[in-house]
Amino acid sequence: MSPPVFAVLGHPNKGKSSIVATLAHDDSVAIGPVPGTTVRCRSYPMKVDGQVLYTLVDTPGFQRSRRALQWLREHETTAARHAEVVQQFVETHRGGDLFRDEVELLTPVLGGAGILYVVDGSVPYGSEYEPEMEILRWTGRPRMALVNPIGAADHVAEWREALGQYFSVVRVFDALTAESDKQVELLRTFGHLDEAWSGALEHAVAVLEQERSRRRARAARILADTLAEMLTLTLSRNLPPDGDPEPEKPALERRFQEQLRSLESRCRDRVQAVYEHGRVTRVEQELEALREDLFSEETWLRFGLSRSQLATLGAGSGAVLGATIDAAVGGASFLLGSLIGAGLGAAAGWIGANQLVEAKVASIPLGGRKLVVGPTRNRSFPHVVLGRARLHHFLVARRAHARQDRMDCGADAAGQLAPPTDAQRRGLEGCFERLRGGRDPELVSTELARAIEDVLASDEGSGPERLAGC
Repeated sequence: MSPPVFAVLGHPNKGKSSIVATLAHDDSVAIGPVPGTTVRCRSYPMKVDGQVLYTLVDTPGFQRSRRALQWLREHETTAARHAEVVQQFVETHRGGDLFRDEVELLTPVLGGAGILYVVDGSVPYGSEYEPEMEILRWTGRPRMALVNPIGAADHVAEWREALGQYFSVVRVFDALTAESDKQVELLRTFGHLDEAWSGALEHAVAVLEQERSRRRARAARILADTLAEMLTLTLSRNLPPDGDPEPEKPALERRFQEQLRSLESRCRDRVQAVYEHGRVTRVEQELEALREDLFSEETWLRFGLSRSQLATLGAGSGAVLGATIDAAVGGASFLLGSLIGAGLGAAAGWIGANQLVEAKVASIPLGGRKLVVGPTRNRSFPHVVLGRARLHHFLVARRAHARQDRMDCGADAAGQLAPPTDAQRRGLEGCFERLRGGRDPELVSTELARAIEDVLASDEGSGPERLAGC
């Protein structure tokens, strides 16, 4: 069975191309505020792993619908022959200029495409739309009307009433905010219009839902690998035999910071590629972890990490060290090792927290010396980086492909994501600690990816309100 094809039709500049971009998951669709951006039909197949699930056809808008309908009525015989008369109209005027747009947009419909008729619910209904809706009714093809509010939805009710006279199904569908659940619901509705499409569209829905999980898993792996690189990053510079390392430190530390910035930026590019949002322009703050004010209480709270939580994480890892001491003395310390370790760990969790990295001098073979920067031992750092990454992923995963504005990744929106649970945070910190200890980064990164995927899945249940820039 061939995948279904849907022609997206309507008045010029009413959001047809936006509907196509969102439903085809294709941000290459040309969208512009000037009428006539689309002048030729173009097909956009929705593909997953090379498999075409369905195809959207972007079409030019009606230009002379009233005159076209007049021509049809002049050649009308019976209602049973309406589709034949439309076919005759297209064949008669193909290649001419008078009805160029009407011929262009009707061609895929006559070729078997279903009809998605798009109107703008932010403007009043007018009788000038009726000729084009009547022409579409003459084709006899399965058809649905979509009210796409471009701005305020002030006139949706009157549009619903009018469209119901011409279309068996009318839906409100905002192409700029429609998330995956809305898109899936629309696909299922398509399947009700024609039994021949039902099986193919149910298959499409199943594939898209599986792909959503696979994309989340791929994004989690990208984040885990990036965090592993950040937490193990080390830079060095050889020193002269009697050279003073102090003048060399600032430049090497700047290189270290720039490398961290580069790793985060590359990570965001890769996550956007997973969700096919490679063309999106980001508005973002620099990686705040590189400035002394990063570890203010405000920043911790913004990314779901408070002083007490950070201290608790430090206490947990300190207690592990203390327990090792207890075991070494056969319990003779009466568990004082665990208690002292926990206290030291808690203090290390927040005292001097704004020390991202230290520079040190190390020996090298043949008697030389080198200045070494990294890796960072700061416990808050990976949690802040992950908090920023979660926000970015949340915005990307929800973003409709019709949006062509810049994506605001500012931290102010992070408060709308629920912080990780205590169990999730402990799992993450356990991975971070093993990475700091240099233990099998590949294995730990795999465990970290699973932990991050669990957090990303929780994010999908965050509040329904739309974030700024998402």
